[in-house]
Amino acid sequence: ATGIKDFGADFIVNLSVWRDLASLRNFVYRSQHAQIMRRRKEWFTRIPEAYTVLWWVPEGQLPDTAEARQRLELLVRQGPGVEAFTFSRPFPPPGSGMTGPVT
Repeated sequence: ATGIKDFGADFIVNLSVWRDLASLRNFVYRSQHAQIMRRRKEWFTRIPEAYTVLWWVPEGQLPDTAEARQRLELLVRQGPGVEAFTFSRPFPPPGSGMTGPVT
């Protein structure tokens, strides 16, 4: 992650694909990862704008950092939507029959 410079020299990029939002949420908020991330102020400078973006990826497709940058910029410009969203304002996967944010 420290060798990826697509977002600039001062950023660490973490790009992962998960089966569903519940699995990712469990990892981020209910695993040892959460304990470590509570200490992030010791290692990272606070970023005032969005730095995490979520989006649905078709099965078998792997996103790259160029797509991640595009989705993050979309989130910053337009706020959460079906193409780029956050944990606090998630959107359902395509083909689910739902169109608005998940509550």
